[in-house]
Amino acid sequence: MSNSSLSRRTFIASTLAGGSVLGTSLPGVFLSPQTAVGQDKPPQKVERIGIGAIGLRYQGSVIANKAQLYGDIVAVCDVDRNVRDQAKAAFGSTPHSSEDYRELLARKDVDVVTIGSPDHWHTKMVIDACRAGKDVYCEKPLTLTIDEGKLLTRVVKETGRVVQVGSWQRSDDRFRLAVEMVRSGRIGKLQKVDVVLGKNGTSGSLVPRNPPTHLNWNLWQGQTPNVPYIEERSHYTFRWWYEYSGGQMTDWGAHHIDIAQWAIDSYPVEINGAATMPTVANGYNVAIDFNVTYKYANGVMMTVGDTGDNGILFTGDAGRLFVNRGKIAGAPVDALKTNPLSREDWKVYDYDNLERPPRAGKLDAIVNHMGNFFDCVQSRRTPVSDVVGSHRTVSTCHLGNISMRLGRPLKWEPNQEEFIDDKEANTWLKRDQRKGFETV
Repeated sequence: MSNSSLSRRTFIASTLAGGSVLGTSLPGVFLSPQTAVGQDKPPQKVERIGIGAIGLRYQGSVIANKAQLYGDIVAVCDVDRNVRDQAKAAFGSTPHSSEDYRELLARKDVDVVTIGSPDHWHTKMVIDACRAGKDVYCEKPLTLTIDEGKLLTRVVKETGRVVQVGSWQRSDDRFRLAVEMVRSGRIGKLQKVDVVLGKNGTSGSLVPRNPPTHLNWNLWQGQTPNVPYIEERSHYTFRWWYEYSGGQMTDWGAHHIDIAQWAIDSYPVEINGAATMPTVANGYNVAIDFNVTYKYANGVMMTVGDTGDNGILFTGDAGRLFVNRGKIAGAPVDALKTNPLSREDWKVYDYDNLERPPRAGKLDAIVNHMGNFFDCVQSRRTPVSDVVGSHRTVSTCHLGNISMRLGRPLKWEPNQEEFIDDKEANTWLKRDQRKGFETV
């Protein structure tokens, strides 16, 4: 690590000392002001951490703005010149601007990168950033295929980089309370989880045209097949094409299924998906409607569908509770007023050593998701939305999509991460990568 990188790391410690982002690096492991580097000394004048922002439309600009609280945006990158120019203007005249993210990763003044690109670019960008010695905050979903996640988790471990995935509901007190109530037995033995994600986008036949001059369509496509430009393939609506995303299963699913699986504390072994698939040429190709049933290794059943009240319903043999971004409700929640969770009720896991049994201790709240990332950059600990947990979450999402698209039930071996005696299904664990854009 260079001296400049060390000074930037020291800057983070002095920033955290102000208490604005201080929280836990891991569930249940509270990083107090006394434990952070340099907390007992007066802040020194040091070089601020350098942030490179890749993909700056929609959520990409949101996370770059949040990251700017903890450092300086020194470089921006987007394949759309208009978006790139808007970002450069928003962050001042100082940031270096580029069309190719590899140019950004080569810069020595970039210590941390935020990635807000479309889903099909996430894995390659994170891997390249880790190998370039950068810590990464990447938007969800983490991957486009299950095999991508297997590779990515290995690379993060090998490089020792800190990677936080933007599944920020793990840092929300409602969802974290729901998980701990389930794990501490407040609804009895967990039996069933029902997850509602919402409808996928639908369209008629869409018109191919020449790409706009401000968009590098070839670079936008990356590893995916080279096809004629259709406006609705890019920007927000890319999520309604399986070539680039996975519809609501990987969009809202990367949030809600993540929380559900965090509470279930197991992995699926059987998947049965049903869907109505579109037949319109040159139109969105994600499922028109869908429902997936999962059986977990510990016996819990989970349904994931597109109809109902968006959120997660946990049902146990002694009660149930519902949680979404607006509320957490149910008789067990009401009972907290007179019977709050005690410190001994909470199960705290060491995500740096999963073989270590959980210990009693309160799961301390994280002030914000981006703050947790920068906390972990400084402490070199595992963030709350780590790559292993996020890979396992999006794998569950992918399993549902694969079952829907094959139109039949599947059996999954979670330790080997492959389908059981099913050569056809196992071909869906990866995708072809266009020449010149391979992940190596």
